[in-house]
Amino acid sequence: MEQKKLRHVVLFKFKPVATDADKEMVAASFSSLAKEVPGVDNFEWGTDVSLEGLGQGFTHCFILTFHDEKDRDAYLPYPAHQAFAKMIGPFVEVAFVVDYWVQ
Repeated sequence: MEQKKLRHVVLFKFKPVATDADKEMVAASFSSLAKEVPGVDNFEWGTDVSLEGLGQGFTHCFILTFHDEKDRDAYLPYPAHQAFAKMIGPFVEVAFVVDYWVQ
């Protein structure tokens, strides 16, 4: 029987002052964070390429996969995650987060 996966989806709307270099740095830092934190089973990210125009200013999507709530719950207060959250403050206007079990 296949084990269900818990997805942690994070979308960023950047502040107008954020440069392309700032956005690249944030994405690279998120990727490094995902490799550092125990319990992250998979990480992927990309930028909005939708033709619908419904992104409401959210341009970057990051998806982390966990085996269970225990791994996700350990990720949230993990010191590197907390440091990342502080580091992106000058660049990210809004972070939108949704967690779900893959059906």
